[in-house]
Amino acid sequence: MATLPTSKETGADLWQDGWYRFARSLRSPNFGPRPAGAQIDLIVLHSISLPPGRYGGDQVQRLFTNQLDWNADPYFGSIRGIEVSAHFYVRRNGELWQFVSCDDRAWHAGPSFWRGRANCNDDSIGIELEGLEGDRFELAQYETLASLCPAIAQRYAIAFVAGHEHIAPGRKADPGSGFDWLLLQQQLAWPRTMFPDTIVAR
Repeated sequence: MATLPTSKETGADLWQDGWYRFARSLRSPNFGPRPAGAQIDLIVLHSISLPPGRYGGDQVQRLFTNQLDWNADPYFGSIRGIEVSAHFYVRRNGELWQFVSCDDRAWHAGPSFWRGRANCNDDSIGIELEGLEGDRFELAQYETLASLCPAIAQRYAIAFVAGHEHIAPGRKADPGSGFDWLLLQQQLAWPRTMFPDTIVAR
């Protein structure tokens, strides 16, 4: 379970050089600088499990740090050699990991487009949830998101939250139908205009 910040803690207390105090840090080599003048105003939610649908273990951490044994499972052959990362990873029990400073550009979105801009890696923060598109997520994961997202918004001018499926429709489908967007919106008490229209009208 993630340790939650108290209401008395400020953005300066929570962050150091883009690293969040309440996340376990494991640095990924898969990142780069953001373009000059990038507006970091989007949070992108993903889902991931390796192999798909199998939870627990350290395979995701190994993937993001280029240490995955490609021969450990037949599925890994289909992603052999891929170099990806995300800023954050939320386990099923709510445990929070960070791989890339939020000041830097993680490799999570791929070809993408949102709020009139392409290449969402340039100006977004990527959060991976341990899960599978279509499956339900755990309450502990929503609780971690409910503390992490406001902490991110204390440091960065977040104006939008979307799923990978929304910024890369037809190519990606995560986090999928099992993710409760309305619950997240209500927990955050953020305006519905910050979320994709298709997920708040249910």
